Amino acid sequence: MTEPPRPDPDALLALAAEGRGRLKVFLGAAPGVGKTVQMLAEGRRLLAAGTDVLVGLVETHGRAETEAAIGPLPVLPRRAVPYRGQALAEFDLDAALARRPAVLLLDELAHSNAPGSRHPKRWQDVEELRDAGIEVWTTMNVQHLEGLSDTVARVTGIRVAETVPDRVLREADAVALVDIPPAELLERLRQGRIYRPDQAERALRGFFREGSLAALREMALRRTAERVDADVTGWMRRNAVAGPWPVGDRVLVLIPGGAEAEAVLHHARRIADALRAPLLALHVERPGGTGDPAPGLRLAEDLGAEAEVVAAADLPAAVLAHARARNVSHIVLGRGRPARWRRLLGRTLIGALARRAADFTLHVVAGPPPATRRPAAPRRALPGWLGLAAVPALVAAATLVCLGLDGTVPDASFGMVYLVAVVALAAWLGPAHAAAGAALSFAAWNFLFLPPRYTLVIASAQDVLGAVVFGVVAALLSGTTGRLGRSVRAAAARLAALRRLSALARRLNAQSSMPELQGAIAEAARQAAGCPACLLLPLDAALQSVFGADLAPPDAPPGASGPPEPVLRAASPADAVPDEAAMAAARWALANGREAGRGTATLPATPWRFLPLRAAREEGEAVIGLLGLLPGQAGRGMDDPEADRTLDALLDQAAVALERARLAELGARRRARGEAEALRTALLTSLGHDLRTPLTAIRGAAETLRTVGAALPEATRADLLATVEEEATRLARWMTAIIDMVRLESGELQARREPVDPAGALREAAARAGHAYPGRAVRVAAPPGLPAPMLDPVLLDRVLENLLDNALKYSGPSGTVLAEARREGAWVSFSVEDDGPGIPPAALPQVFAPFFRAARADRVAAGSGLGLAICRGLVTAMGGTIAAESPVRDGHGTRVTARFPA
Repeated sequence: MTEPPRPDPDALLALAAEGRGRLKVFLGAAPGVGKTVQMLAEGRRLLAAGTDVLVGLVETHGRAETEAAIGPLPVLPRRAVPYRGQALAEFDLDAALARRPAVLLLDELAHSNAPGSRHPKRWQDVEELRDAGIEVWTTMNVQHLEGLSDTVARVTGIRVAETVPDRVLREADAVALVDIPPAELLERLRQGRIYRPDQAERALRGFFREGSLAALREMALRRTAERVDADVTGWMRRNAVAGPWPVGDRVLVLIPGGAEAEAVLHHARRIADALRAPLLALHVERPGGTGDPAPGLRLAEDLGAEAEVVAAADLPAAVLAHARARNVSHIVLGRGRPARWRRLLGRTLIGALARRAADFTLHVVAGPPPATRRPAAPRRALPGWLGLAAVPALVAAATLVCLGLDGTVPDASFGMVYLVAVVALAAWLGPAHAAAGAALSFAAWNFLFLPPRYTLVIASAQDVLGAVVFGVVAALLSGTTGRLGRSVRAAAARLAALRRLSALARRLNAQSSMPELQGAIAEAARQAAGCPACLLLPLDAALQSVFGADLAPPDAPPGASGPPEPVLRAASPADAVPDEAAMAAARWALANGREAGRGTATLPATPWRFLPLRAAREEGEAVIGLLGLLPGQAGRGMDDPEADRTLDALLDQAAVALERARLAELGARRRARGEAEALRTALLTSLGHDLRTPLTAIRGAAETLRTVGAALPEATRADLLATVEEEATRLARWMTAIIDMVRLESGELQARREPVDPAGALREAAARAGHAYPGRAVRVAAPPGLPAPMLDPVLLDRVLENLLDNALKYSGPSGTVLAEARREGAWVSFSVEDDGPGIPPAALPQVFAPFFRAARADRVAAGSGLGLAICRGLVTAMGGTIAAESPVRDGHGTRVTARFPA
């Protein structure tokens, strides 16, 4: 029984996208064909049927016909966007999302939004609307498709600036072609129904030429036909309809694993071009199959085919199933060289397809001449003479075993011993050696053990039956075991390749810097290809535009222009440096994104071969560098399929690793620049306040003493001198804080280690704080017997001084401060607590940042905001931790605790 056809899961999955609004595109060949009028007419019909239809934006261009077509349709007010002293009327995306109509009509999909809009392009607005579940109808001319920009420029002589990615049209739910003949369109233009008379005259001399319009019309028709063909194929796959349907030509090429892949693919490309049909490529992997499909798959993608790989045991059934699922009409395959027994029995792929593919047109391509075939990779590691010697050796070993068993087991059982030798030969050396071993084993068994012995005569019918069974079983085991052996070897080779790729990925991910990563890539390429290798990266204006002028690498040439210049970044071995002739091939490969050099069609005389590294970026796939190889007599070069597969994987992983490292470095530089900007801003703010205030006070007191000092009372002069001394002390303290921060940031600060008495250090710091704040008392709590941690007494004193100064400053004139030292398990802690207003909870994570001051504290006392930041740096330098708590009691107070290992 055959299994009934089932719908394609991928097609059903694409259909089941929930929550996304539909998109209908009214496509035309040129302006003026009536796309907007047609869209509005269908919108009016929906509105009359009760559907919520809203006109998001329609560009009438002053055409009365278009303005009249709006009719009763509600129109969304436009949004005014200020730009260079004027207001631009643009589509209001937020208003449309808030309104959420059932159908939104939005004209000119390729339009560029005004600067300052959420999205630079209108098609991106449409994507957001669809994501919100709103159905959108829009219009577009075929020349705005990004994939046709070069073709349109050649046909019309005008390059279109506003483009839409091809995928937008490809992913649309419906495409309606609005078409009129070029002659009728030109007549409408002359009548002034498209542009004003002066504009129409210029258009007739430029874009609106009959030949150009005919070419654009053909492009629109073909794109619509491709879309219809895709719709038909998708419907057939979703509904499990067996093809092909004769609605359009589609070409399927089977990619062989040998050297004939190139000839087959080029022939298929010519057939597809002649039929103007899409080209599909398929490779079927079979158990025990030989040949490397990777080069053929790469060539198929380069030729613009949609390549796919499937695994199946029945090759003809897999090919026909794929062809029917994709509604293929033509199948292209190579003649190949099947085994002789397959040709005799008529079991070749060509014969099977000819019998079972009556609905398809088959194209059989002749293979290349034998002289041009690439030598096949050896199937075994044993030399040929050793394989020939193994056959009689194993048969002789089996014979010795039988001689040892002679007389203890029946003679007919010796056939099983010889079968062991046959299976071993099939598994190790292949079916041909197994067949030779089977023939030699049967001769030895018959001559030595079957009666009459020492003759080749078989006397009894039982022995005849045993000999026949032995021959059949040996033949079956030879073929089955041989295929199994090849499958095991292929699986082992793939497992080894996966292990190499896994090790390569771990090695690339383990590199911590860009130079180390570049060196690892060059070394991995040398090991994979077995020849010298190098890595080249571009340093040009494009790279500066990515990094920014101030973030570009130091060796990037400023203001560079023209094609990117490849620069050697790593080589393995170190002297593997391309010469000037090789660098010419590298420049071409980097500029065009294709292989160049030895073994390619571009500069093949160059000894080096350059492979592009491609990475995905926001603007699309980009070539970010080149991998250079120098094949020679000592290396495998490019002729080893296993090396080719490993190199392909290396190219992908190296590109991903380089792009990840570039983004990480770019992010680190941007973060460092942001931190530097924030620190500079805070420093300038602090300089403007904390440095100017004491200087102003000192200057004012000094000027007063200089001008009228003799006439002032003694008490006033003493007060002015005290002010000078106090402000100078404050300024000195502030400069000391700045110097401490510089030493901490630069890593120049080194902590000494010696036992420190916690209670004594705390009492000394409290005493100095009392002198600095006369009339203020600091309560000290330190139980006896505290352990003496290994700290720097000078740095600890600075920490306690800053903590006490901060607490006394923010607790107010009558506030109290508690300084406490205690044992906390394996730690000794120093805490300073005040009863001031406290710190807002949202500001607690930032209190140790340089120049940060909580808003509530700023109203109590002035400060530079460096005290707690210095404390954190000093505590960290001594191996401790510091934390702040607020509030500590009754919604007030702050406690700062520094902990050190006991």
